[in-house]
Amino acid sequence: MNKRISDFDAGLMLTLDALLKDKNVTHAAARLNITQSALSARLTRLRQLLNDPLFIPAASGRGMIATPHAAALEPELGRLLERFNDFVNTAHLFDPATSKRIFRIAATDNPAAILAPDLIPLFQARAPLAKIAFTLPDKARIAEHLENGDVDLFVGAAEDAAPDLIAQTLFQEEFVTAQRRGHPRGSEAITLEEFCDADHLLISTSGGHFSGMIDDALAEAGRERRVSVSIQSYALAPLVLSSTDCICTLPRRFLQRFEDTLDLFAPPLALSIFSMNLFWHPKMRTDPAHMWLRKLVMEVAKTTTR
Repeated sequence: MNKRISDFDAGLMLTLDALLKDKNVTHAAARLNITQSALSARLTRLRQLLNDPLFIPAASGRGMIATPHAAALEPELGRLLERFNDFVNTAHLFDPATSKRIFRIAATDNPAAILAPDLIPLFQARAPLAKIAFTLPDKARIAEHLENGDVDLFVGAAEDAAPDLIAQTLFQEEFVTAQRRGHPRGSEAITLEEFCDADHLLISTSGGHFSGMIDDALAEAGRERRVSVSIQSYALAPLVLSSTDCICTLPRRFLQRFEDTLDLFAPPLALSIFSMNLFWHPKMRTDPAHMWLRKLVMEVAKTTTR
């Protein structure tokens, strides 16, 4: 009799397993939380498919005895159910202590510089075998990259992401102005006149520009500043500031890491507070590994002092 794998289902396999364990219809039905008649129907179907009675009444009248064919099936059935259980649970189990998964976070220089110094050591402590990569986002294709799994998370401003992505606010940030310790200007609060007369360092993430949002805010007040140095990397900013008389206005969470070599001041003009958001694709909503990573990033964002 030709048997197809489609003739068998998990219910039949579990029924055979329960009967082999209990040798009793009543107990096996209770184990499976089904009625005795439902179990008897499954047993009839198993007998037809396997062309064997499988179980016969015990001489004592209590319970049943497995036939040699049923007994021969028991070890392989156990292994099969174990493998099936592993298959069902694979996507729903994540152990950071043993995982070797690679996680990728797309973030521009600013949020990466704010999050990475705290996130990376915490990640390594909790997932010592896993790997994490920070990559620069292609904002025009970020939704596609998240959907394809090329990137797990994207950190950016609200206007940087597609509307069909899930978003959660990481933190709100304010700007401060920094200068090196021992700056000839002194260490008192900076005035608007001093601000406009100073040499400024500007970070141009696209490279080579000497004007930005600070200049737009000054222009609204009828003022302007002198940007004498433009760099493309946040990481370079503290090094340039510590070795020149330039001043620079950047997010507080980034600059406060360098307070041992820099003085920080409130800018002498009104600058809006901005939000930094975490984005991911809806298909990853319930993925345990992804949920773990999101929780870790949120934990770091909340514990980063202001």
